[in-house]
Amino acid sequence: MVKINVGVIFGGRSVEHEISIISALQAIHSIDRNKYNVVPIYITKQGQFYTGEALTEIENFKDLDQLVSRCKQIVIANHKGEIVISEYPPSMFRKGRLGTLDVALPVVHGTNVEDGTLQGYLEMLNLPYAGCNVLSSALGMDKIAMRMVLKEAGLPVLDYVWFYSKRWFSDPAGVYEEIESRLAYPVIVKPANSGSSVGVTPAANREELEDALDLAASFSNRIIVEPKVVNLREINCSVLGDYEKAIPSVCEEPISTEQILSYKDKYMGEGGKGMGGAKRRLPADLPADQTAWIQELAVKTFHVLDCSGVSRIDFLIDTASDQVYVNEINTIPGSLSYYLWEASGKSFAELTEELIQLALKRKRERDNLVFSYETNILAMKGKGGAKGIK
Repeated sequence: MVKINVGVIFGGRSVEHEISIISALQAIHSIDRNKYNVVPIYITKQGQFYTGEALTEIENFKDLDQLVSRCKQIVIANHKGEIVISEYPPSMFRKGRLGTLDVALPVVHGTNVEDGTLQGYLEMLNLPYAGCNVLSSALGMDKIAMRMVLKEAGLPVLDYVWFYSKRWFSDPAGVYEEIESRLAYPVIVKPANSGSSVGVTPAANREELEDALDLAASFSNRIIVEPKVVNLREINCSVLGDYEKAIPSVCEEPISTEQILSYKDKYMGEGGKGMGGAKRRLPADLPADQTAWIQELAVKTFHVLDCSGVSRIDFLIDTASDQVYVNEINTIPGSLSYYLWEASGKSFAELTEELIQLALKRKRERDNLVFSYETNILAMKGKGGAKGIK
């Protein structure tokens, strides 16, 4: 049997760079090597691509300079329909070509990678890839656009105020007035496009709001402010599939040590296991009907945003009213939410298998669509082909 070459892509110019490394190596070691050749593809914080066997061991990432010196810098290109990995820079003394890719498994988090940027690059290469497409990736990363879409679809989201960070610096009085007229303290201030709780801060008064807005503005040029749910329970549910069939996982309740679930809570738990090592109640202690409602909302959110692969949808429950709100979606969740699927009866190896097969299915469907016409209007001499240019 000819094995499929799977490029596991991770790293990137993102504040969640290290978390991506942990998630990716977990995925790499779960993939069935009897069916797939795994090609690790690491994107440095400077945006350079590398490959090499040394990238498969977490200990090697303690010294990044030494690590990349043991690997090969590469470029990926579409050569006559074949996705080729070549050494960079090219040399007349080296073979150059290192191999080919059949499918990509992006395990990236945050801006410049999870937000549709990398997905657009893979689409331009015509390389099938697992997970969300450009649109759903961009919506999932942008908290403002995501809330607009979910609200339009009738899904329950908190009220919010948003603005450009430049407005905060030029008109702080106007920003204070808008927030305080629309929302009551306490509030939560978030950068519009960061993940893993980076730059997310609660504020109980104007003084704290000022500090929170300054911090959020250092991570994003757009800021969103929402009411803080005081009587809060946070519940997460993963969804696996595509537009035809999507199934929810069991629900979990992450346990925070602070007012909000922090970066430390999520990723700095036992043994450096990323989200897999965070503290949680699994399954969450919820009434059966509330669990079913959250799972239904998770699948609806997944479909409304046109997601594919595996995502994790995070919910807020106001225990004073029992109201459930969709908080956000993680289109490539930490550790690929394998722990939620293991609790649902699906192994990590089965999860990565489904992700790869979903990627190949989408590629087959995409190949049936029309993206260009064979006719070249620029070659239609004497037939008015050039008259359309003004």
